[in-house]
Amino acid sequence: MSGPRDWPEGWSRENAARDGTASGDAERTQVIPPVDAPRRTPDEKPPQRGAHPPPPFQRPRRKGAGAGRWTRRVLLTLLVVVALLVGTLLFFYTRIDKVDALQDYAGRPEGGAGTNWLVVGSDSREGLSDQQVKDLHLGKVAGRRTDTIILLHRPESGPPTLVSLPRDSYVPIPGHGRNKLNAAYAFGGAPLLARTVETVTGLRIDHYAEVGFGGFVGMTDAVGGVQLCPKRNINDHKSGLHVKKGCQEMDGATALAYVRARYFDPQGDLGRVKRQQEFLGAVFDEAVSPTTLLNPFRVLSLGNAATTALTIDNGDGPLSLLQFARTMRAVAGGDGKRITVPVSDVNYSTPAGSAVKWDTQRALALFHSLRTN
Repeated sequence: MSGPRDWPEGWSRENAARDGTASGDAERTQVIPPVDAPRRTPDEKPPQRGAHPPPPFQRPRRKGAGAGRWTRRVLLTLLVVVALLVGTLLFFYTRIDKVDALQDYAGRPEGGAGTNWLVVGSDSREGLSDQQVKDLHLGKVAGRRTDTIILLHRPESGPPTLVSLPRDSYVPIPGHGRNKLNAAYAFGGAPLLARTVETVTGLRIDHYAEVGFGGFVGMTDAVGGVQLCPKRNINDHKSGLHVKKGCQEMDGATALAYVRARYFDPQGDLGRVKRQQEFLGAVFDEAVSPTTLLNPFRVLSLGNAATTALTIDNGDGPLSLLQFARTMRAVAGGDGKRITVPVSDVNYSTPAGSAVKWDTQRALALFHSLRTN
């Protein structure tokens, strides 16, 4: 039996009894918990074997979130493209020449249904060098004339109508008696030509656009050429046109000669009018096609060409130009009508030389239908 001297130093029987180590408990092993072990509260249950801490909280992924991000990116890209196109349009608009073509005067026709554009192709050589004038067989003429005169009508509903007015049409010109229609431009420029067209058609002109020779050539080359379809072999030395019949791609110089040539054609001015319609339709079809609009180099080239020789009325803005292009493309794409004012004599003898005489009754009926549609 152990005595007090066998106990550890500083211990006594009272200590042993209080700590539960007296007699039979003396041999019991004391387990000291690790110093760094977490202490549990009395109500806390010990961890179960194999238990793991829960994973960190993650917000559940919504169905279609990836598709939504993709849609937003596509919309953002489209907005950027549209912004660039609008910015480019505004930039080129500031470079376009303006003219006070549509002036008020006593007896001017009231506005009717729809919208009317007067589209003029002039013989202006602006933007062309002397060598280009020579290569294009444009010659040198005094004053300014119009090779193309077109009335474009966009109704309130339905397809648009493109009406060609032969430049040799014999009509009354305010203040100058009767003469060929293109003489109005030579006498008084765009204002007198617009007034003359309003007087003989009874239609109020809402917008005016004029393109010179250089603009036709540049626009054609900017869109990579246009496809035109001569119905016969053409060898016209005066215009410099030498092509075979059948559909073919024409560059700017060839297309301009195709539009201007008339001496080879027994229909004269009326035959040229049909080729002008064909050419304008082909150019605008290419100009507003995705192939052109999605190609920044073509857009810049086309814009430079169009604004170099384009003149519009002071009241026309970017939106009216865009509407004009869309209307022209509709005509080119077959969604509109392309006609020539009805005529009764293509070799009408006048003091001004051989001219084109309109069929008065049919012409008035045509213009009345446009005014009320």
